[in-house]
Amino acid sequence: MERMTRWFAPWLLMAVTLLSVQAAQARELPDFTKLVKQAAPGVVNIATTSSVSASSGPYGQQDVPEIFRRFFGDQMPQIPGSPGGQGEEEERKSLGSGFVIRKDGYILTNAHVVKDADEIMVRLNDRRELPAKLVGSDTRTDVALLKVDAKDLPTLKIGDSDDLEAGEWVAAIGSPFGFDHSVTAGIVSAINRTLPSETYVPFIQTDVAINPGNSGGPLFNLDGEVVGINSQIYTRSGGFMGLSFAVPISVAMNVADQLRTEGHVSRGWLGVVIQPVSKDLAESFGLDGTNGALVSDVSDDSPAQKAGLKAGDVILSANGSDIQDSTTLPRVVGQVSPGDEVKLQVMRDGTERDIDVTVGDWPEEMAADGSPSSESSNDQTQLGIAVSDLNDQEKQQLDIDKGALVRRVDPRGAAASAGIQPGDVVVSFDQKPIDSADQLIDAVKKADDDRAIPVRIVRDGNSLFVALRLKSGD
Repeated sequence: MERMTRWFAPWLLMAVTLLSVQAAQARELPDFTKLVKQAAPGVVNIATTSSVSASSGPYGQQDVPEIFRRFFGDQMPQIPGSPGGQGEEEERKSLGSGFVIRKDGYILTNAHVVKDADEIMVRLNDRRELPAKLVGSDTRTDVALLKVDAKDLPTLKIGDSDDLEAGEWVAAIGSPFGFDHSVTAGIVSAINRTLPSETYVPFIQTDVAINPGNSGGPLFNLDGEVVGINSQIYTRSGGFMGLSFAVPISVAMNVADQLRTEGHVSRGWLGVVIQPVSKDLAESFGLDGTNGALVSDVSDDSPAQKAGLKAGDVILSANGSDIQDSTTLPRVVGQVSPGDEVKLQVMRDGTERDIDVTVGDWPEEMAADGSPSSESSNDQTQLGIAVSDLNDQEKQQLDIDKGALVRRVDPRGAAASAGIQPGDVVVSFDQKPIDSADQLIDAVKKADDDRAIPVRIVRDGNSLFVALRLKSGD
């Protein structure tokens, strides 16, 4: 008996230790039951009805899942068999989520959930259905504010999204595919995420399962506080693939307060076109790193022009906040009230300087970012391009007065390596204006070929910089 005890003792100890470890791990995993019981009453289902053009094909544009269309926006490819929304009007219904932020009936959701809705119905947790009025919406942040005629509604506790860190547990409550008050959980995958055509919102990326119908619903931290509004997902199928994105609640509440008090959203605007600072561009401008936003163009009569900002300036900070990359600047400036000053730290010609700009109000509509004339130069072996002066017709078509028009590009040349294309107009070379093709040729001959050179071009009406290396193999 004693021999058997000695034999079993180590195994018994190992089993007890393993069970203890498993129990400890189980205790460390989050329990969302209390959070859900407290928060669920403040989460609502939103049903909308709208009139749309019927599609003659079985898979028209309107039949694509809502959240799939939302991510691709206007870039969504036309599906064969779809007439592009032309035809007879038909009634279409869609579902989304939202949550109560004030007891007197104010509800927050996504702008795309209620876009073009003729009728909005809100179903509360107690099964009441109430018609809702759209107070206002802001497509840039994808936030909308609704109002229902009710009192003493259960509200959710608003948290601070600025305190979020990657790796934190979060949970979502919403109505995916119409299944009310579905709970999903995961972690914060990343913060301050930028999406295509979305430079203003610093999205929260999570791996929380989000599907059509979740849009507009709250994202909670473990304290039961709302830290975001579930807005969109990255998907190839129309369903969840592990990449979900939420609008930070700090952004959403700022928009909601403006919509409720003013009826519209005002945000600061400089009037500049910016681009990232690549490694080669950083070298060409004499920068130590790739931080900052490179100004490639300044709008006429804009706050930036009035303050003296110029193309080629690299904005390093705004109001004391470092501009890590070009996507950071719109967020920082957008939070400044129109009429207030923003203090910019700018690198120009290798020297840092401070420029104060009185920001304007962001315009309602903002853009995202003939017969050939005789050529005045042949292919340049250093650049591998053929350029010419602009004739009158080209100046009118391109809306530009001066520059060297790129006619041909040798795919093996330095210009092609820098990304210069036929049709581009070179307007500055190494920070010096280029008025003609001959001037560009002279500038290239005098250039230092041991470093990257900033070249400003105009392409399709947009201005941008490229870094040109004249010496191959560097």
